[in-house]
Amino acid sequence: MNRIFEGRVWKLGDDIDTDIIIPTQFLAFKSVEDMKKYTFSPLRPDLSELIKPGDIVVAGRNFGCGSSREQAPEILAALKLSCIIAKSYARIFYRNAFNNGLLLFENMELYDSCQEGDILSVNLETNKILLNNKSFNISSIPENLLQMVEAGGLVSFMKKRNVK
Repeated sequence: MNRIFEGRVWKLGDDIDTDIIIPTQFLAFKSVEDMKKYTFSPLRPDLSELIKPGDIVVAGRNFGCGSSREQAPEILAALKLSCIIAKSYARIFYRNAFNNGLLLFENMELYDSCQEGDILSVNLETNKILLNNKSFNISSIPENLLQMVEAGGLVSFMKKRNVK
């Protein structure tokens, strides 16, 4: 995993729940690949087609609230987002995200300072986000969680770790 990366911002608001991330009617599809084109469809039907690998979602408070469906972070990881940066997360979504290989950060100030389409730089070595020459602090992510994200999630991480 690159410890320094940048991506284009897609900005969402507060209380983005798991029904907005992936509506219930699409959970019956055979694969995450089939489901991912409906990501955020109740809010912005075209957004999943606009998101490119390496992009970054910046959101308000309580991202991932609602039901604890594991498909929500799994689908966001399948979109190949670099990370999500929100003011806060629903706790179960937060852990499910890392378990599915999705990198998350919390920051209270960035949301109010960025615009959709901005390019952010994230530096895991200095625990900073750079936007238009302004710096925002992020908490360091424990190395084992970074390794889990790099492996593609908990199952892949444990398989790699336990191979002799």
